[in-house]
Amino acid sequence: MRKKNKAIESSLIESGINKNLASILSARDIRSVNDLNYELNKLLPFQDLHSIELAADFLLDFVINKKKILIIGDYDADGATASACAVRGLRAFGANVDFLVPNRFEYGYGLTPEIVDLALTKSPELIITVDNGIASYEGVKKARDYGIQVIVTDHHLPGEFLPDANFIINPNQSDCNFKSKHLCGVGVIFYLLMALKSKAKAQKIFDENNEPKLSQLLDLVCLGTIADLVKLDFNNRLLVEFGMQIIRSGKGNHGIRAIAHLSNRELHKLKTSDLSFAVAPKLNAAGRLEDMTLGIRCLLAESFEEALGLARQLINLNDKRREIEREMKEDALQMTLEVPLQDSFSISLFNEKWHQGVIGILASRIKEQYHRPTFIFAKDDSGRLKGSGRSIANLHLRDALDLVSKKHKDLLIAFGGHAMAAGVTIEAHNFSKFEKAFESVAHMLLTPNDLNQELEIDESLLNQISIDDIDLINKQIWGQGFTQPIFKNSFELLHQKVIANKHLKCFLKLGERDFEAIYFNHDTLLPDKIEAVYGVDVNEFHGQRNIQLTIRQLINE
Repeated sequence: MRKKNKAIESSLIESGINKNLASILSARDIRSVNDLNYELNKLLPFQDLHSIELAADFLLDFVINKKKILIIGDYDADGATASACAVRGLRAFGANVDFLVPNRFEYGYGLTPEIVDLALTKSPELIITVDNGIASYEGVKKARDYGIQVIVTDHHLPGEFLPDANFIINPNQSDCNFKSKHLCGVGVIFYLLMALKSKAKAQKIFDENNEPKLSQLLDLVCLGTIADLVKLDFNNRLLVEFGMQIIRSGKGNHGIRAIAHLSNRELHKLKTSDLSFAVAPKLNAAGRLEDMTLGIRCLLAESFEEALGLARQLINLNDKRREIEREMKEDALQMTLEVPLQDSFSISLFNEKWHQGVIGILASRIKEQYHRPTFIFAKDDSGRLKGSGRSIANLHLRDALDLVSKKHKDLLIAFGGHAMAAGVTIEAHNFSKFEKAFESVAHMLLTPNDLNQELEIDESLLNQISIDDIDLINKQIWGQGFTQPIFKNSFELLHQKVIANKHLKCFLKLGERDFEAIYFNHDTLLPDKIEAVYGVDVNEFHGQRNIQLTIRQLINE
C-alpha cells in the first residue's frame, strides 16, 4: 500500500485540489501544490544543457545559409517523434532539412558507417542524430572523414568514450548540469530548437510576429516522452501536460490525430495511457516490421486525410506485429516451463524463428509475467544475435551489461541503453555464455525480495468516488515513475459473462454500491467472492456513463 503524506494531502485540499485526487497525489513525489502548477516558464532552462548554446550558434549558420541538414533518427516511437520534431521545427526556421531513419534489419541501430554511406546519397553538410548517436563512434568518424559535420542529440547513457562529434547534447553526459536526467530523445531535440530560437531572436532574424511557434511541437514531445517510458519528473510532466492540451484540442499533429481516430479514441477525452497502449504501438509497428519512415511520414503529414492513409498502413502493420508477437509469446512461455525460474534471477531466451523487430515487446511481456530482468534474442542477417532487454526496479540494465562486458571482455560486440531497457549484440555461439554471465550479474545485483512483484496500491476511494472524480483523475499526467492509481478491495460477485470469447464482464458489490467491471484477456468465471486489484474508469454506452472497474489482478487467485 502506498503511504500518503497526510500533511501534503491537507495542503493540497486547502489549495483547492479535489480531495480524492489529493489523496492519490499525496502518495507520490509531490511536495506542494507548486509541483502541480504546470506553466511553460517553469521549464528547466536550455542553457543548462552542456554545449547547447555553442551548438545552436553552429546550427544557425546552416539554417541561415540553407545548407543541407539531415536528421538521422531511431526506429522507435521516441525516435520517430524526435525526427518529426526536428524536421518540423527546423522547417519553421526555413532550414533545408530532410530525414533518414535506419532499417534496423539492414543497418542496425544509430549512426553506423553503413547509414553514413546511405546518407551520402542525400548530400548533407550537417547530420543531426536524434535519440541515438552517443555510442556511434565509427559512424561519427566516417561522417567527419567525409567532411560532414555532426551534432549528436541523445539521452542514452554514454560509455567510457564519446564520439568525435562537433557537439553532443545529452543530459546524461558527466559534465552536463541539466537537472532532469530523464529527458527523452524528442525532449533533447526540442531543447536544441529552443536554443536555436533564442540565437535567431538575438540576431533579429525573426520578430514576435513571425517567429517559429515551438510550443506547437509539444504534442510530439508528449507522445515520445510517454512512449519511451522515461520517468515523469516535474519537467517531463510539464512537457506532457502542454502536449496533452494540444492533442485534446483537436488541432494538433495530423498523424497523432489520425492514429487516435482509427484507434476509436476521442481526442478531447484522451488519456496518457491511450498514448501508451493505443497510439504508440501503431507507430512502433513500422520500426518493428519495416522501417520507421512510414511512421515519420505520418507525423509529418500536411493534412488529416494524408495522415489517415498513412495511419491505416501503420495499423495494418500493427495487426501483423500482434500476430507475430502472439506466436513468439507462445514459444517463449513454453520455453520458460522448461526452466526452473524459481531459482533464476534473470531470463534469457533465443529461438531461430523469432522476428528481430518484435523481441523488445516480447521481452516486456515476459518480464511482466515473471518479474525478472529479461533478454530476448533473434538472429540478424549476418547471423549474429540481437538481444532486447527489459528490467525491473533495482537492476539498472545498461550498467548490468557494462559489468558483463568487464567480466567477459570479448562477449559483447555492442551494447547500450538505459535503466529499464537496453540492447546487445553477441555472436550466435555465445548465447549460453551470455545467459550465464547475465544471470551471474543479476544474482549479484538483486536480492530474492526484488523478484517478488509488489503492486503499489493506493488507499481505496471506491465508497466515495464519483464519475466526476474519475474524469478528473484520468485527465492527470500519469506514466513511468508517476503511475496511474490502482486500488484493492474485496467484492461480492453479482453476475458475470465472457464477452468476445476472451474478456470477462462482471458486476460487483461493495457495501451498498454496485459496479460494472471488466477483466481483459480473462475468460474463466470467478468465484462468488473475490479480492481484486483494479483501476477506475468511466464506461459510456447509449449515452449512459457509469463507473467501470478494470480488474488488474486477483489476490490469491
